[in-house]
Amino acid sequence: MFLEQLTLKNYRNYEQGCWQFRNKVNVILGENAQGKTNIMESIYVLSMAKSHRTTNDKDFIRWEEDYAKIEGKVEKKNGPIFLQLTVSKKGKKAKLNYIEQAKLSSYVGHMNVVMFAPEDLNLVKGSPQIRRRFIDMEIGQVSPVYMHELGQYQKVLQQRNQYLKLLQSKKQTDDTFLDVLTEQLVEFAAKITIKRYEFIELLQTWAKPIHAEISRGNEQLGIHYCPSVDVLDEQQWSRIVEVYNDKFAKIKTKEIERGTTLIGPHRDDLSFTINGKDVQTFGSQGQQRTTALSLKLAEIDLIFSEIGEYPILLLDDVLSELDDFRQTHLLDAIQGKVQTFVTTTSIDGIEHRVIREADVYEVVSGQMMRR
Repeated sequence: MFLEQLTLKNYRNYEQGCWQFRNKVNVILGENAQGKTNIMESIYVLSMAKSHRTTNDKDFIRWEEDYAKIEGKVEKKNGPIFLQLTVSKKGKKAKLNYIEQAKLSSYVGHMNVVMFAPEDLNLVKGSPQIRRRFIDMEIGQVSPVYMHELGQYQKVLQQRNQYLKLLQSKKQTDDTFLDVLTEQLVEFAAKITIKRYEFIELLQTWAKPIHAEISRGNEQLGIHYCPSVDVLDEQQWSRIVEVYNDKFAKIKTKEIERGTTLIGPHRDDLSFTINGKDVQTFGSQGQQRTTALSLKLAEIDLIFSEIGEYPILLLDDVLSELDDFRQTHLLDAIQGKVQTFVTTTSIDGIEHRVIREADVYEVVSGQMMRR
């Protein structure tokens, strides 16, 4: 698949613009704070209906405007599709082939993207929240059902935490409703846990050989799912539900004392090992970066294996963060394979054929022109 046309209106520092792209590498040049990353973000938001940079959708809307609109024409193997996302103070409206979608989960997944930005280098050494977000966003692209179940889990979790606070402050004394919420939470938690575990297994299958190649065969990568409840030996939904219920029963008093939900997918994490040693604790910066790069390249192949089409790759200011060897490996891996958007302040010093043959655009103050 590839993005053939992108149209923006009132999006961040873009009043309006419409661009045609080819199914190849597209380099977006510009000084900092001119709007390069805004273009990348808009493509990501068009795909995922949320940003990789902010949780506040109102940030998309240009200063003193009422709404922002992103439109895209995407060429897929079965023909073109048309996507439109409008963000206003009232919320988001998503259209697929000009038909408004009642749920965002029915919109997400029609255009697949893999984003690699400097902050993704924090996947290994950053907080568990960053890794959970990574898992959720990637599974959501190939499984709209997962996004729906995750949304339901988060709603019940919010209700449960509110009720725990009421019990903590003695504004409520009846814990029957807490048991009802726990039952609902556990059902979604078990489904999410199974899907995450399956995804990590798949991701490792693709990432292991990539990492071995980048490390010239010297390192073996391991990716490990670390749930907050020990359910890794359990593959059946009913058995996972049982384990969760037992654990919640044991910590019920403690949760009421603390006023918050202490276990569940919102507390899970990932860990990475190289030759059996934890990368976060013992890995060098180079090893941490190789791990992050391997994960991102593995995503491309994983998505292809799931849907039969390569996703669109967004490399936002990341080439300058990689040394020459990793940079070359990344560019070799994408050559002739995936439509790629690359932002950078300069391509001087990058001699790779992929960059020499790319379409180049230049951004100045919210205006993007092809060179």
